[in-house]
Amino acid sequence: MDDVLLITGSSGIAEATALLAGREGFRVFIAGLDGPQCRDLSARIERSGYFAGDLRDPSVVDGALSSCLKEFGRVDALFNVVGASGRPFGDGPVHECSVEGWDKTLEANAKPTFLMCRAAVRYWLESGRGGAILNMASVLAFSPEPRHFSTHAYAASKGAVISMSRAMAAHYAPNGIRVNVIAPSLVKTPMSARAQSDPELLEFIRRKQPLSGGLLEPADVAETALFLLSERSRHLTGQVVAVDGGWSITG
Repeated sequence: MDDVLLITGSSGIAEATALLAGREGFRVFIAGLDGPQCRDLSARIERSGYFAGDLRDPSVVDGALSSCLKEFGRVDALFNVVGASGRPFGDGPVHECSVEGWDKTLEANAKPTFLMCRAAVRYWLESGRGGAILNMASVLAFSPEPRHFSTHAYAASKGAVISMSRAMAAHYAPNGIRVNVIAPSLVKTPMSARAQSDPELLEFIRRKQPLSGGLLEPADVAETALFLLSERSRHLTGQVVAVDGGWSITG
């Protein structure tokens, strides 16, 4: 395995996938906002590099791709993980959601994904290469939970990622570019800290995700992510894969 995988983000699912990819022989390039965290993660992976910056900025996105190409000569796969909760900015049920909460949540989750996809697709089209993209959504985009997770801007942002990804998959399949989506439920990451410290929520998750018996581990999602990014899934595109421990089919 000598493929080059560009991952956005440096903690949680991004971290677990980067480490697994490194162990399986990928060359890994990490792009994220937290420079020291990106550097430290890269130091744990034998053939890797990193670029730090705000991926909501088109110039930073172009810089990340250029740095990856300079380091490894090509990009074969892109995993868009970067995102954030909008709760601190006022995300919530739509009648309570602030304009700031809406704007910042969409900007945090949909914009970096769009910009990174655009940069990667432009590179592949110009170089005549194919590639694989995996975008991060959430089970909340299609399986809402009104009691504990009524963050409607977040659901909308992840729904946008799904719709864009499926449209891209249809458009670029003739060019050998695959685009799939992974939609986890609640995973033990920094973004789920609120749930991890709430006994009522933990009991709810234990029942809602019976196959996992609680929150998923990032490594559980990484296994599926790497499959979708590798040649093992070369016949799959336009798919939304829920790694949810049973969330979407439980009451």
